[in-house]
Amino acid sequence: MALLQISEPGMSAAPHQHKLAIGIDLGTTNSLVATVRSGMSTVLQDQHGHALLPSIVHYGEAQQVIVGHEAKVKQNADPVNTIASVKRLMGRSLKDIVDKAHIPYRFVSPPSDDASQGMVLLDTRAGLKSPVEISAEILKTLKNRAQAALGGELTGAVITVPAYFDDAQRQATKDAARLAGLHVLRLLNEPTAAAVAYGLDNAAEGVYVIYDLGGGTFDVSILHLSKGIFEVLATNGDSALGGDDFDHRIYCWILDQIRDANPSKQPLSEKDTRLLLTKARQAKEWLTENEEAQITCKLSSAYTVDVTLTAAAFVELTENLVRKTLSPMRKAMRDASLDLTDIKGVVLVGGATRMPHVRQAVQDFFQQAPLTNLDPDKVVAIGAAIQANVLAGNRSGDDLLLLDVTPLSLGLETMGGLVEKVIPRNSTLPVARAQDFTTFKDGQTAMSIHVLQGERDLVSACRSLARFELRGIPPMAAGAARIRVTFQVDADGLLSVSAREETKGVEASISVKPSYGLNEDAIIDMLKSSFSEAESDKKARALAEAKVDAMGIISAIHIALEQDGHLLNAVEKEAISKHIKALETALAGEQSRAIHDATAALNTATEAFAAKRMDESVSRALAGKNIDEVNL
Repeated sequence: MALLQISEPGMSAAPHQHKLAIGIDLGTTNSLVATVRSGMSTVLQDQHGHALLPSIVHYGEAQQVIVGHEAKVKQNADPVNTIASVKRLMGRSLKDIVDKAHIPYRFVSPPSDDASQGMVLLDTRAGLKSPVEISAEILKTLKNRAQAALGGELTGAVITVPAYFDDAQRQATKDAARLAGLHVLRLLNEPTAAAVAYGLDNAAEGVYVIYDLGGGTFDVSILHLSKGIFEVLATNGDSALGGDDFDHRIYCWILDQIRDANPSKQPLSEKDTRLLLTKARQAKEWLTENEEAQITCKLSSAYTVDVTLTAAAFVELTENLVRKTLSPMRKAMRDASLDLTDIKGVVLVGGATRMPHVRQAVQDFFQQAPLTNLDPDKVVAIGAAIQANVLAGNRSGDDLLLLDVTPLSLGLETMGGLVEKVIPRNSTLPVARAQDFTTFKDGQTAMSIHVLQGERDLVSACRSLARFELRGIPPMAAGAARIRVTFQVDADGLLSVSAREETKGVEASISVKPSYGLNEDAIIDMLKSSFSEAESDKKARALAEAKVDAMGIISAIHIALEQDGHLLNAVEKEAISKHIKALETALAGEQSRAIHDATAALNTATEAFAAKRMDESVSRALAGKNIDEVNL
């Protein structure tokens, strides 16, 4: 009699082969871990029944590290050593952090040779800590929770990140996971994870918008869902906008009330700042279901705060923050070439979407009620767990295909300070593109490769990612060498670039790990300026290209005159010299048409010289040979 093994659909037929994989939502305010058990995705709870882990780390006495709910209790009493919202500091330098006075931490800029490459450090009781180290403590706690619940070692984890996290922030997240002892199966964009959860659990098909307003970041993604295929059509967002900013507006409002009543009051202490931020968050959450919130507390200065914030006043205070989420939605719709009638549904993700005026703004924009039947706090972790289950090999990937996109164009610098785009924005990931380039000068044996990110045509208007050099190029005439530059972006959105000289085979490459210090508004500004400055960029590119061509021609003629100037008489040399000077004068100006005209005139003036050089070259080749030796 044969023994049959029974398994869940899509699961391994051998239970002992089931690999333990988890999905982690590493959030600004709260973090979660989820897994797939018996074919169903579920969020794992701690021993007290909590699913949400507050993303807070406390450094206590005797090197004690406390994470989560216990750390949250320490916030008001010891704000300097209790770090919250660390996600907003990932991949950021000291100069990138605004409102440092209202954040109760002791920030330190690392030395220039520090391995964190400029990422801000926090001075705590346990010493200097980077956001990577602090995030690693949160991930370690989630890892331990998962291993305790699943009863074994983990194969790996899918960790979610905001779609608009740049390379530095993504790399910082992977570094934190490595410190926590986690094998990262993939970094998954948070909106895509939410779509996975909705697409599988609700069998949704069509074009959906994922509106993700978390504690520290905002993302909007437009996806096409069809039979398990999740294609990201466009993405946009703001990596420095989230629920924390709504808290901060209430905090500033409370400060105004204090100053009105006590104009001579001294600056608040770190404890007072943290206490008021905590009260502001509590008021925001209370106003989700109530018309007014009473804010009362006693500060260390012995002043007692006792104010009332109405829901209407809160809406007025934060109206422009809600409006800031509408612009990225418009841009994403335009990038995807869609109208409102094309949108089948809008999915809300993130705890901040519980605010009534946020939901109303989304409903008014898309002219339909958003979907809220999955917990906005848990939907990202659920989607990550489903993807982790596939990547671990517990389920066939044939029925789940994720097609994410890169948010900004990638390219490199060419002569004249111009950017040649190799991978355009909204390209499906993973992606690899190659393009051939050549040398500018005769005998050039090295090339500097400058990798850039952005939408503008000028290097000065884009973000520098990395630089490296390709050496050992065989000396050839300008334009003869063929350098193939290949860009590869993996499924995590991380970039590597390689350059190869095709004749000799010399190669150079770099995995792009840019400086962690990128301005929070840089990505939004890049997209904004790419539209507003399109015409000026076009003119600047035309001017730069004209100058590069002109300089190349002048250089080539000077070399020709040195080699074969004897073929010309004085009058002919003087004529060419006049045209060269005219072109050099045009180059000093900013008119591309004048440069083009002067270049054309110089080309015409040197046509006879070029013919004489050709005749001389043929004569030298035939010298000393009889007619029978010439191969016609």
